[in-house]
Amino acid sequence: MAHQQRISVATRGRGSIDIGAEVAQVVRASGIDTGLCHVFVQHTSCSLTITENADPTVRRDLDTVFARLAPDGDPAYLHDLEGPDDMAAHARSVLSGTALSVPVGGGRLLLGTWQGIFLWEHRTRGSLRHLVITLTA
Repeated sequence: MAHQQRISVATRGRGSIDIGAEVAQVVRASGIDTGLCHVFVQHTSCSLTITENADPTVRRDLDTVFARLAPDGDPAYLHDLEGPDDMAAHARSVLSGTALSVPVGGGRLLLGTWQGIFLWEHRTRGSLRHLVITLTA
C-alpha cells in the first residue's frame, strides 16, 4: 500500500520553517499504520532537515554554520545568475539534502522527543516551495 500527496510551503526568505504538522497530517490521511514516510523537496536552493524542535536558537546557529561553509557572494563562484545568494543556496542544499525519511508506527511519525521536520530556505528572498510526501506500508 502507498499514498502520495504534494504540498506547497511559502517561505519568507532564509531560515527554517517547521513543517512537521503538515507532514503528520498527510500521514494521518494516508491510513497507513506502519511504514515509512519519505519527504522530498522539488527545488535546488532549499533543503529538508530533522533537528531540534524546542529551542529555535539551534536553527539560527545552523544558519550561522552554513553562512561560514557557503558564504553569499564568494568571488570564487561562477554561478551567480540570480544574485549573490544563488550559488551559496545551491551549495547549502547539497550539504543538507533535499529528502528525508521517517518511520511511521501507530499511524504517526516516530520522531524523537526533541526532533522536528523543517524546510530550510537558503535564498534570501521568499519562495513557494513544493514537496512530495510518499508513504509506503
